[in-house]
Amino acid sequence: MSRLLVLLLLLPLLAFGQQKKVYLALDDHTDYMWTGDEEAYRQAFIEMIDYYLDLADKTKNEPKDWQSRFHVGGSFWVWTYERNKSPAEFARLLAALRSGHLSMPLNALDSTYGGTPMEAILRGMYYAGSLEKKHNLRIPLAIAMENQTLPYGLGALFAGAGAQYSWRGICGCLTKLNRTQQRPHEIYWWKGQDGSKILMKWNSMINGASGARTMGGYAEGRTPDREIEFVSKDPRFLSIYPYPEVGIFGKGWDDLKTLTDEFVVAAKKNSTPERKVIVSNMVDFFDEFKQKHGATLPEFNAGFGNEWDLYPASVSEVSGRMRRSTEKLRGAEALVAYISQKWPEFMESRREAAARAWMDMGIFWEHNWTADARAVTREDRNQWGRRVAADLETYVNSLLADASHALGGMIQSTPSNTARKFYVFNPLGWTRSDAADVAYDGKGPVHVVDLSTGLEVPSQLVLLPSEKDLNLSPYLRIEARDLPPAGYKVFEVRNGPGQTFPAAATVSDMAGTSVIGAVTGKYLENSAYKIRVEDRGAISSWVDKSRNNLELSGRLENGRATMNDLGLDPGQLEIENAGPVSVTLRARGQSPLNHESRITLFRNSRRIDIRNDITENFDATHHWGFAFNIQNPDIWHEEVGAIINAKLKKDGGHYSSEMCRLDYLSLNHFAAVNAPNGSGVTLSNWDLAFMKVGDSQMYGPTAFLDSNTPHLQILAGGRIDAPRAGIAKQGGDKHFLQRFALSAHDKFSSANSMRFALEHQNPPISGWLRPGKHFPAKSDSLLSVNNPNLLLWSLKVPEDGATSGLITRFWNMSPQAEDYQVKTKSGVAQAWTTTHTERDLASVPAASGQANAKAAPHQIQTLRLQSARP
Repeated sequence: MSRLLVLLLLLPLLAFGQQKKVYLALDDHTDYMWTGDEEAYRQAFIEMIDYYLDLADKTKNEPKDWQSRFHVGGSFWVWTYERNKSPAEFARLLAALRSGHLSMPLNALDSTYGGTPMEAILRGMYYAGSLEKKHNLRIPLAIAMENQTLPYGLGALFAGAGAQYSWRGICGCLTKLNRTQQRPHEIYWWKGQDGSKILMKWNSMINGASGARTMGGYAEGRTPDREIEFVSKDPRFLSIYPYPEVGIFGKGWDDLKTLTDEFVVAAKKNSTPERKVIVSNMVDFFDEFKQKHGATLPEFNAGFGNEWDLYPASVSEVSGRMRRSTEKLRGAEALVAYISQKWPEFMESRREAAARAWMDMGIFWEHNWTADARAVTREDRNQWGRRVAADLETYVNSLLADASHALGGMIQSTPSNTARKFYVFNPLGWTRSDAADVAYDGKGPVHVVDLSTGLEVPSQLVLLPSEKDLNLSPYLRIEARDLPPAGYKVFEVRNGPGQTFPAAATVSDMAGTSVIGAVTGKYLENSAYKIRVEDRGAISSWVDKSRNNLELSGRLENGRATMNDLGLDPGQLEIENAGPVSVTLRARGQSPLNHESRITLFRNSRRIDIRNDITENFDATHHWGFAFNIQNPDIWHEEVGAIINAKLKKDGGHYSSEMCRLDYLSLNHFAAVNAPNGSGVTLSNWDLAFMKVGDSQMYGPTAFLDSNTPHLQILAGGRIDAPRAGIAKQGGDKHFLQRFALSAHDKFSSANSMRFALEHQNPPISGWLRPGKHFPAKSDSLLSVNNPNLLLWSLKVPEDGATSGLITRFWNMSPQAEDYQVKTKSGVAQAWTTTHTERDLASVPAASGQANAKAAPHQIQTLRLQSARP
């Protein structure tokens, strides 16, 4: 008999050397807009919470381990209960959360996170965070459930929001992964790039015949008696899980409602002198496990790619609207933070709308974009997603419009001299120069003067399409230089042509002859680059003039050398806008889809702006291809709350080679493709969520990550894993806005690439002045930070109101710990680190009007700053 076989036979006996503890945690897994629609789940949430509050009362005289406990499947349950029940009934729920008879996670619902913007993940936890602050609660759980894959950076975001523990159970269905493969670890410290740690329970699904209704699934306790015996005696389980404390979590599976005392009965029935079975709220298991084994547990993290995360690409424009609203929120909130210096009540009437918007962010990426249910049709799911996106869009757009209008009436100006002045506000945390557009219905010739310097700036009249369609509206575009961080400059429009500035770029044909009008094969050239734009909108040549005319456009195996490439067929190309600030070429193509592409070069800028509008409905999968002339590429990208390397861990990257799906990687703000010497290119991505690196594929259950090919295919939309998963024909949409930008660099820096992407995706905000008196007449800045590695991510009024100061979120782009100082216009008197949901943690030294903070490597850190002059 082999030693291994002897060990397996003895394991059950060895395990009983100390009393085994089995923690049974009851929940009802939420399949929102899958098992039931909005109204069905509203009723189910309320009924289940009431049932388990009553059951807790009925069992309160039982021994502690056998009292009823229930895990509420998301903060959206509690949100719904609060808005449908009396204050007294809600207070009863809060008391049960405090006592541990009910528990809940920080996140709103069970979501997929691979396609979710980082800030949307954080805002989706704001309601739970508000309960912590208002009602003296602590919510140590954050959960991502059922989908087979998990982002690398998510754990640090959970930890930054205050989570200590996480449980993960997969479906093992609608998957290309080997669901029964043994995981790297059964329970471990999920360690973030910033050094944060969450205790993660993620068991292998070795009993695959039972699917998700066994250990490693999302309903481990579906049959509690059977599973208790399994974890107590099965030699396979005991060989990979040597601990006497075991958590069996989940019951509800795909049921709409779970109303049962089965776990109380099972705990009593299955407890013996050798084995104690405890009715658990999950937290009690983690608390004991951490105390006994935390010091010896392995630390682990890896990116597992995307699977169900990909299915919102079947409503690409709707999910793009969610991403745009999330990004636009940055500028809107920075404006509000600025004007709240003099108008602290600005947000008070908007609090409920803001709370709804945060919940929209928490529920939109709910995991059932599989849309393959019987109870809820694909069209039901489609329309629900559109309602959520429209609600968030309405809030953010109105906040931006109201704050923009308000600032226009608060800058010092008198009735006699306001008609021709406008401000340009920079929502980012560093000084920048960029093109700025202000709506303008006047006529030329005019010129524009920067009132802070007294100098004329380059300007031109342009026609620009909106986000929603291609209808053109008139704007005045200027080159706005040295815009202060979180601040503005004022410009004045004056009659007459002013001085003559040279064109921002030149346009020539293949022979080098300057052209106007419609010509095939145009070259667009400014001081930094010379590019060739094909008539279908693809860029077939990109020459960096600062690097000895280096060609950056790469060639594929078929010989094509293109970027921003949707397809091969020809189209029409013309000059749309041209002047001293920018030059834009517009291309119109018909294959494989009708589309327009606008390629823009700016004056003295190393940014190539690309706006694509697909103007046709589609059902197939389409990509925008970007091939680069970079040998032995090293590809870095913003995944989810982390800048990571697109290689397997065994090759020096961040991705797992096991239990992963890597045909599409997450793409948030940017991807950078670098040569071995660090030079390369950065691609800024505004509206989409995923990219295919090279020819990455799934071969059966095995993932192939092609990290050797300098070719990115940005997913324009499609039904990945069709026909079962996703929404058919993009839910009926016929317009898709998809924007990118390109820049070349001598040495890759994640801080510089992110700064470039944020500038592209957060253009300056402009508005006309009206009579005002509160803020300086020419220029002002609210906030500054002294360390270029610390990027201001969010600047906002606290959820508690402007009297609580300012909330600032910074991202340390450095692999080292960094000290940094934050100054505000009125001076910082006090400062605190907070959770990402704005609960104070620890004081930060403040002196000489500035906060003196320290961020861990790669840390995303949230601070609350209290002004010296409230």
